[in-house]
Formats: sequence, C-alpha cells, structure tokens
Amino acid sequence: MTIEVKLANIIADPGAYGALKPVDDAFTELRRDNPFDIAEPDGYDPFWVACKHADILTIERQADLFHNGDRSNNLLAKDAIRMARAFSGGESNIFRMLVTVDGAEHRALRAVTFPAFTAKALQGVADDVRKIAREFVELMLNIGPECDFARDIAFLYPLRVVMQILGVPREDQPHILKLTQQLFSNSDPDLNRSGTDVTPAQAMAAINAVMQDLEAYFGVVTQKLRAQPAENINSLIANARIDGEYLTHRQLMGYYILVATAGHDTTSNTTAAALWALAERPEVLAQIKADPAQMNGFVEESIRWATPVKTFMRSATADTELRGRKIAKGDWILLSYHSANRDEDVFANPFDFDITRKPNKQIAFGSGPHVCLGQHLARMEMRILWEELLPRLKSLELAGEPKWTKSVFVVGPKTVPVRYAVN
Repeated sequence: MTIEVKLANIIADPGAYGALKPVDDAFTELRRDNPFDIAEPDGYDPFWVACKHADILTIERQADLFHNGDRSNNLLAKDAIRMARAFSGGESNIFRMLVTVDGAEHRALRAVTFPAFTAKALQGVADDVRKIAREFVELMLNIGPECDFARDIAFLYPLRVVMQILGVPREDQPHILKLTQQLFSNSDPDLNRSGTDVTPAQAMAAINAVMQDLEAYFGVVTQKLRAQPAENINSLIANARIDGEYLTHRQLMGYYILVATAGHDTTSNTTAAALWALAERPEVLAQIKADPAQMNGFVEESIRWATPVKTFMRSATADTELRGRKIAKGDWILLSYHSANRDEDVFANPFDFDITRKPNKQIAFGSGPHVCLGQHLARMEMRILWEELLPRLKSLELAGEPKWTKSVFVVGPKTVPVRYAVN
C-alpha cells in the first residue's frame, strides 16, 4: 500500500503550500487514515511520509539511525538531485552545513557557535535587539495607517538583528536579504531570480547561482576576519578549527550561509504570520494588551501556527521499523513539521490560533541533536518586537489579501497588507 498519487503530488507541490488548504487537507487525511506510508509523486524517488508528532520525535531523537546527509535533506525531484550532485562534486547536498552532516562532524561544527546562541549568552544582546525593535516600530507607525507588514517590517527586522550579531555591515544587508529570498523561495515567481514559474531543475540551477554569490561575499569576509579577528559570529566561523585545521571551504561557506540566511528568514516568516493572525483576530490582540503575561504564549503559538520549515528529509542507516512498517537501509523519509504541529493527538482544535495552549508541544524547531541552533534568539526577537509594538496599536485589520510563498521547504507570508490605528 502506498499513498495515493493525488496526495503524494500535493505533498511535493510548492504551489500547494502557497495555497495551504490543499496541504492541510492532505495531511489531515493522512494523519487519520495512513500516518506512515510511502509516497511516489510524479518525477520523484519514493519516500516515506512521517506526518505524526510522535513519529517525527522518534526519528529526530535517533540521529545515528536516521541521517541528514546520506541523501538529500530537502525534498527534490530526480532531475534536481542529479544537478545537486553535479554542483557538489557527487555529494547528496549542495551545502555542507549543520543540517546536512551527521555524527562527529555535526557535533564539531555545532560547537563552533553553540555557546553564542544559548539563552544566557543572548541576554548580552537583548538591549541591542530592543533598540532595533523600537526603530522598526517607529518605522511602521510613521508609514501608517497602512503598510505591508511582511515586506516593510518582518523581512527586515530579524535580518538587522542577525546581521548585527554576525558582524555584517548595514549597507550589505539588502544584498543578503535578496539572496536569502532567492535561495529559499526559488520556486516562487514573485521572489526567485527569473520572476517566472520554474521547473525543479531550473530551481536547482538558481540555487547554485545564489550560492556562488553568497560564497563570493563570504570569501571576502573570511580573508578580512582571519587577518583581523573581531567580536562577532562571522569571526568565530572564519577562525574555527577542527582537529587543528580551518574548516574546509564547503564547511565554511555552508556555515556562513546557514546562519546568515536561516538565522533570519524563518523568524521573518513567523513574525509576519503572527501579525496576520492578529489582524484576523482582534479579540486576541485585546487579550494580549489586557494581559501582557500572555506574550510568551502568543510567541509559542505563532511558532506552531507558522511552522516556517515545512519539511526536512532523513535517510535510514540500517533496516528498522516504525508503526510496524519495515524501513530498509537507505530509505528516504520526509518529516512534515507542518503536519506534526497540527496533530489532533497532541493539539486540541489544531486549526485554532490559541495563545493559551498549555503545554504547547510545537516542534517547529525540530528535536534531538539537530534542534535549531537559533531557537532562543528567534523567541527573543519576536517577544521584544511584540512588547514594543502591540501596546502602541489601538486597532489592527487586514487591508488586502495576504499570500504565502510557494515552497516545500521554508514557507511564510510574502505579503501581509494591514491597516492600523495607534494609541
């Protein structure tokens, strides 16, 4: 038995995530009737689909049994996988970074920056984050009474925070933002390089072109920071050594690209989705304004609601079983975080936006050894922005139709037009 082709094609279709309802309907059906089975979308190698919260935790916490890097860790069509191997010299992933390596290499790379991203260490930058948040709140209120919150605020605020922590000059930040959007939204004609719908192979070619631009930028960064180290994350990466040797070129560039892109893009998507939710639910805005203690619940529910990283892939390193199904060594497995965060067995009324969920067991940041390195920074950025913005808002509503990006990987609102009044 396999997942019917219609559902399999939805799971692999970037446009379905842009519409969202087809994906929600498909995964709701699978959670109910067929929670772990093989999908064979047109043009793709077969893969298992894990869509239940418990199953994804089981896989994530057995990192030695389910690897990130043995096969592509993104859901790619056959043509795109062939191109990725050509670009990378035969490896399964174009990038060699934390999310595409395993075992000792993963532990060594994670140790390079982990101390700087602990909740305790980040308290040292909280004042700087609040200063940036206030700047963007004033920008929004000065633009008013309408703005596109995604483009005017949400895309730029986390970018500014992460670039400051990394040590990227402010004048370079628009360039990094553009490259990030092209990297993660290569299937979306509004954000990719071509401005048109593309095939999976064309999307892969575009990723390679963006990667070359990023490598050119960070190659200069490395030279500067090895000659003159600084107190920032980029300097840690540039000067990091494993077993006495500098990181390889692919490790080095992969690290820069991961922190500089994923470090703000996922937070941007969650922030934009959160305000979209508030604009549709004035009672929730009133609830938070009346009781600021609800802020942490709002942030956590926003993360569950948005789940910006929709999927990651794993592959089995040995024969094993899950839900009584026999998984063979080498089998490819899709983890749907989006589905897991709407699992009826874990979340009551999962399609309701409820800031009072306790406990909120969202797994948008993953779990196990590969849990998101920047999760504490993301939470802090969002909490501080809302603490500065929400008390200033008297009312908030949509001023047009928001739209999601089209991608099977990182998805968020690409436009959130809102109308607001201030106190």
